[in-house]
Amino acid sequence: SAPAHVEREFRRYLECGILAHGFALARCAGCGHDFLVAYSCKGRGVCPSCNTRRMVETAAHLADHVIPRLPVRQWVLSVPKRLRYFLQADPAVQNLALHIFLSAVEQGLRTACPGDQGGKARIGAVAFIHRFGALLNPHVHFHCVVVDGVFDSGSGGESELPVRFHELPALREEQLADIQRNIRRRLLRALTRRDLLETNVAEEMAAWDHGGGFSLDAGVRIEADDRAALERLLRYCARPVFALERLRQIDPEHLAYESIKPGPGGSVSLLLTPLELIERQAALIPPPRRHRHRYYGVLAPNAPLRAAVTALAAAKVEASAMPETVPATAPGASAPNVPDEVANEPVHSKAARYVWALLLARIYEVLPL
Repeated sequence: SAPAHVEREFRRYLECGILAHGFALARCAGCGHDFLVAYSCKGRGVCPSCNTRRMVETAAHLADHVIPRLPVRQWVLSVPKRLRYFLQADPAVQNLALHIFLSAVEQGLRTACPGDQGGKARIGAVAFIHRFGALLNPHVHFHCVVVDGVFDSGSGGESELPVRFHELPALREEQLADIQRNIRRRLLRALTRRDLLETNVAEEMAAWDHGGGFSLDAGVRIEADDRAALERLLRYCARPVFALERLRQIDPEHLAYESIKPGPGGSVSLLLTPLELIERQAALIPPPRRHRHRYYGVLAPNAPLRAAVTALAAAKVEASAMPETVPATAPGASAPNVPDEVANEPVHSKAARYVWALLLARIYEVLPL
């Protein structure tokens, strides 16, 4: 039988948007017209509508209130198939792998940034844990949006800013290879200490060619002033398991689910029966109280520099000031690429839950109402 949270997710999806299962009465202040709004299931694994809202809302919050107006880079890590089961089955091993990944990236950026003199600078990152592949298959890997440089604190004087940013000059291939080797070495050693891998197996995997099955990509970089591209990247990282537009019906007994990445011979699709589709979705529903994204470095909840760094999300930073220091401006500054209705909202309203109509306006650049 399916776990209780999986059954609950499907049952709530069957009630989503149906007036018989609850609704709110709304009134238009302009014309006085009354209308009913059905409650949504607010699920995390099955409902396309609720998952899309959560994806867009997460990206909007991170772009508006968390990630500073500085260059960012996407780091993606995938481990060999032999190790994916351990990450899928044990949350502690998954957390360990993510920590090793981010700490190795931080160590590599410290070495590459010439302004970091004391070796105590921190990165700022938002990590997204993907438990799925392109064809609804279990595949734990990590997408991390990292500010492309390191932060350290100022001296605290009257003329010194509370935080200094040292931008990464350029990421060379040998630096990326060093970070990948560091991740492979540390993760194999950690799994050996936990008795999940035998010593001879770990040594054999460490000697594999072509990265040993560890895939590390850092080719996507967003410039500081391109907030629209940053929000699109965040939506991609926060995307749900299932995309309704990629599903098509062949006949009453067969469905085809298209891959987002074409294969060598063209598009790749997965042929499924309706029951097989439900089975694959059930296996990928995240357990309750399991975070979908996490903060690291100066963006961590208790980081001393978090307030100073996140204040830069609403600041208009000059390009000439970015490599050395970045000033914090008023938190009420408006963000670009949003409708006037959003920009004119009070500050306390912007940080609250976004209105769904305004989230649609951020995607299609037109108000749906």
